[in-house]
This record gives sequence, structure tokens and C-alpha cells, in this order.
Amino acid sequence: MDIGDAQKLAWENKELKGFNTTDVALEFGLLTAEVGEAFTAWRKGLPDLGEELADVFLYLAALAQMNDVDLGSEVARKIEKNAGRTYGRNDHGALVRTSTS
Repeated sequence: MDIGDAQKLAWENKELKGFNTTDVALEFGLLTAEVGEAFTAWRKGLPDLGEELADVFLYLAALAQMNDVDLGSEVARKIEKNAGRTYGRNDHGALVRTSTS
């Protein structure tokens, strides 16, 4: 599924069901809770990890919509930017970016 299409469908579902569509801070809080649920599913080896990750995406998509962000375009732009970056290990062995892009 296309990210833009998913963003649109997630938003339409929120409007249809009467879920939050205006309180950005609340949506960030709900997103954080969903990330916690996904982490718990992964840590415990639960079978619903995929569903929890989908919930994370849907809350993220709603946040993008609330803020007039085209998430599909932003993801594509960020992937391209990341592809041009280089990394190396510092004196402590930590991976750090070595390019300026």
C-alpha cells in the first residue's frame, strides 16, 4: 500500500469513528503508547507485533495529516538523504555520521 493512500485512509477512519483529529499533543502521547505496546510485543515474542507496528504507523500518519505533512513525500526525501550519508566508528567504537548531508 502507498504511504499517501494509507495516510488518507487512516485519517478517514479517525473522522468516521470520532477519534482525535485536533489535539496534536494527545496524538503524540497515543503514538508513544503504541510504540510501547509494539516494544512489549517484540520483547515478549507475542504474535501481534505486526499489528502493533501497524498501529504505530497509523498514529504517525494521523500526526502527519494533522500537521499538513505529506508523509509519503517526506519518507522518500529522507530515504534519499540518508542514502547519501556516510558513517564510521569513532574512538569509542560508536557509529557516527562522517558526511555533512
